[in-house]
Amino acid sequence: MAVDGFGLLADAHDYLLAAVRGVPAGEWGNATPCERWTVRQVLNHARLDQQALVMQIRDVAPAGDPFEPADATAGDPVAELTAVLKEAAAAWESGRDAASVPTPMGPMPANLGTAAAALDAAIHAWDIAVATGQDLPLTEEMAEALEDIASKTVDFVRDSFGKYASPVAVPEGASRAERLLAFTGRDPHWSR
Repeated sequence: MAVDGFGLLADAHDYLLAAVRGVPAGEWGNATPCERWTVRQVLNHARLDQQALVMQIRDVAPAGDPFEPADATAGDPVAELTAVLKEAAAAWESGRDAASVPTPMGPMPANLGTAAAALDAAIHAWDIAVATGQDLPLTEEMAEALEDIASKTVDFVRDSFGKYASPVAVPEGASRAERLLAFTGRDPHWSR
């Protein structure tokens, strides 16, 4: 299935923003499926990852280390995230017609890079949603659209950077979303 990475990125950014908007005021310090990270840290990691994925396109480094995210939020985390997502989408758009764009994973067509950025945004949206009790599941449609890019990037990131936990076993008949979450090292039935 050919995936429109740009459309997928827009949907994943919307999903991430919905999850962040839905965080109750007292739950930013909650534990998450990302072991040892709070909701604040997952938000900061997701924000910094979106910057890191386009840093070579924009020639601007992320505002911090995505793998050591601060356990703090700005005065308006939704506004800060919105601005970052807008800048990242514009960076990808600037390379839409190029044969490839530079990324931390090597040069790739922007349509593939946007799919990688969408995977990151969607997975962390799910992390934030489940950590704060929101009814915002990763949809089967989005999981299906993310399967191909996950198969191309997750093991690379796991092996090269030591990120993503080991895959989690899921029972036969697991949904696409459950399988994708498990492949990225998450228990699809994690609860707070």
